[in-house]
Amino acid sequence: MMISFLTILISSILHIQETSHQIEWNAAKRLTWSDFKGDPDPESNNAALTSSSITIEFGYSNRGMTYGIKCRFNMINSWGRIKNELILGHEQGHFDLAELHARKLNKALKAYVFNSRTVSKDVNGIYESIMKEHHKTQEQYDLETDHSRKIETQYKWQLKIAEELKNLELFAYYKK
Repeated sequence: MMISFLTILISSILHIQETSHQIEWNAAKRLTWSDFKGDPDPESNNAALTSSSITIEFGYSNRGMTYGIKCRFNMINSWGRIKNELILGHEQGHFDLAELHARKLNKALKAYVFNSRTVSKDVNGIYESIMKEHHKTQEQYDLETDHSRKIETQYKWQLKIAEELKNLELFAYYKK
């Protein structure tokens, strides 16, 4: 009995430590420079770096599956060397693109026709496909905006991202 309680306690403490430096995406909470706790990479020429992740947990039985998706900003792995509003807006765009793809993942999983024999392979395939698109979009964003230096293009991207988030608003409710 004591070992099981101790295991649960240690597991809970590790989970708190793991998530205490992460921010869940929230439309009402915009990033600020104080959220960027990491040290700039001396090997990088970037003005800033946003570290975000999209994760999924799922379970299933013969009757169906359940899942939860998380879109998070990692404060410790994110940093800013040049801190102005334009660059902060660009970095927020990276986090917003992660949220956009979390919603696309939710949409794809809602459309998935459950098959108990192939569910694990199917869900992993859906996740990998969305992540591939996510990484391609992140690269395109940096390329087209020249990492925020093309100001007009940066503003166009911000509008595009906001519009796409709005279009996928029905799929914003994906947490377990």
